[in-house]
Amino acid sequence: MTDIQTRSPLDMLLGLARRPSRSRVVRPRSLSARLAGVVVLAVLALAACEPAEVDDAVSNSPIAADTGVAYEIPPQPEMATGYQEKPGWATEEFAVAAANPLATDAGFQIIEAGGSAVDAAIAVQMVLTLVEPQSSGIGGGAFLMHWDGNSVRAYNGRETAPSGAAEELFLDDSGEPLPFGDAVRSGLSVGVPGTIAMLAQAHGDYGRLDWAQLFRPAITLAEEGFQISPRLHGLLEADQSLRNDDIARALYYDEVGDPHPVGHTLRNPALAQVLRRVADEGIEAFYRGEVAEAMVERVRTHPERPGPMTVDDVAAYPDEDFEVDPICTPWRSYELCGFPPPSSGHLAVAQMLGILEEVETPEVPLDNAIPTADWLHLYFEAARLAFADRNQYVADPRFVDPPAGSWESLLDPQYLASRAALVGDRSMGQAQPGTPDELQEAAAGVHPEQPDRGTSHISIVDREGFSVSMTTTIESGFGSRIMTDGGTGLGGGFHLNNELTDFSLTPRDDEGRLIANRVEPGKRPRSSMAPTLVLHRERGDFVASVGSPGGAGIIHYTAKALVGMLDWGLNAQEAIDVPNFANYNGPSALESGRFPDQVIQALEARGHQVNESNMTSGLQAIQRTEDGGLFGGADPRREGIVMGR
Repeated sequence: MTDIQTRSPLDMLLGLARRPSRSRVVRPRSLSARLAGVVVLAVLALAACEPAEVDDAVSNSPIAADTGVAYEIPPQPEMATGYQEKPGWATEEFAVAAANPLATDAGFQIIEAGGSAVDAAIAVQMVLTLVEPQSSGIGGGAFLMHWDGNSVRAYNGRETAPSGAAEELFLDDSGEPLPFGDAVRSGLSVGVPGTIAMLAQAHGDYGRLDWAQLFRPAITLAEEGFQISPRLHGLLEADQSLRNDDIARALYYDEVGDPHPVGHTLRNPALAQVLRRVADEGIEAFYRGEVAEAMVERVRTHPERPGPMTVDDVAAYPDEDFEVDPICTPWRSYELCGFPPPSSGHLAVAQMLGILEEVETPEVPLDNAIPTADWLHLYFEAARLAFADRNQYVADPRFVDPPAGSWESLLDPQYLASRAALVGDRSMGQAQPGTPDELQEAAAGVHPEQPDRGTSHISIVDREGFSVSMTTTIESGFGSRIMTDGGTGLGGGFHLNNELTDFSLTPRDDEGRLIANRVEPGKRPRSSMAPTLVLHRERGDFVASVGSPGGAGIIHYTAKALVGMLDWGLNAQEAIDVPNFANYNGPSALESGRFPDQVIQALEARGHQVNESNMTSGLQAIQRTEDGGLFGGADPRREGIVMGR
């Protein structure tokens, strides 16, 4: 097994010129009109993002002695905010795509040291907990899809509602739902975290390196520090409520309440200690003892709205099997494999693509790399229909029966054909849910629209061809705005999720019918996450791994990338770069400044209400190329990169 050398940042910077290339930077086909006004990322800047080389020397640091694996901190360049062109990366042996260069590098070094795709995903997640704390972490949950060359397996690490969480959890004294922001920023919103327990089971099935070795990068970075990126700085500056948490305020802000500047070296000794305990003692160190007690104390002593979580709730989480059956849906010449409920992601994506397959789509769906109004109209209508079904039916299958006895009834070709028949030349306005099961339709309430956002995505293909697609979240930016130091008494810690606000805040709809995705003890809230693995239907081999953060927008971002790669013939980077678009069974949304006026006007002429917004996706994708290599793309709207050999 290859170990990873630890050197000082100065040594690494001086040695940059000697480092070998990790992956070939490949420019997509010319998309100059689409990229007008976009800041171009120079090849030299990308080279500076690469970490230092891996060699066989073993570090003498105490952490290396603890875990048996050394880790080399890479140079940490400043990353620009906003839209930043990414080139796409071609590799031959393996590839790692994640939302932050330090996290990508951690996965890269783990695979270089002999690790598997699951090993790399664990290392990436632990680093993301530190460097992208607004999006995911050990205080949240995740869905992981895995391809082992023969079969697809799915692991469900979704958070659960505490045993004391009743239907009325988010109702005030008058029986009205709390304002959404108040519900988020409270102890009420915190579900029992699932990421670590789920990853431990996946590691037991597919890990190659020892569990403890996978925590080395995050522990090292937490102790020695990482540089605050412009993105993290901007989010810390904008979030006023995070300052109300004493642990977060002491970690991220100075004495007058200003966030530490870009480039500031941020250390998180409490997180390092928690991760060390989990590395050495296993998941028991997280779900029982001081760490669990500290989580519960922070939730139950929230100054405004304490939550009902108990230490027994936390201790009970890892006592179940996290593997669930994936849903693999045929589309074109592919099998799209995604997550079952409580995720609505795959069902909605596959419904939209299935409906589009039933209607006559334009022969030319793109004009200068921008979707045409004709194609967008059909997509938005398909999206209305899919989201109507999503809001009617999808919830935790341990609590709610699927329509017609199977979730795949929503993907039945005859059912999709009946839904597609509703698509006309003009917008249908608000779509109504379909009726694959008449009795269930009459009994179930319709979930009201609520914001959901945040999250991060990881795509990995290792040297054996094993593949991971993992979407991971603490829900809102910085979750519930509650941090815990895990009982360490040290500075820093990790963020606790606000995942319970993915439930309907009210248990009944306006007609008094119970909503499928209402709060119940031990229940997992509905999710939009859509980690996807694509296989070739005839050959059965790996085609792509893709997914995105973005709340309910995840469904649209993932669908866009799949259509781009599999239907429009774009490579992964080109497909990610296509301007974003969405419809949640209401107004149609377009990414601000990315669509010509004539597209907007043509949609409005068909009856669409068109809104423009930032629509900040965070897509990561890796695809198998015709020559047997790999090609990875990272979203230009965030700071992620792809690395590999």
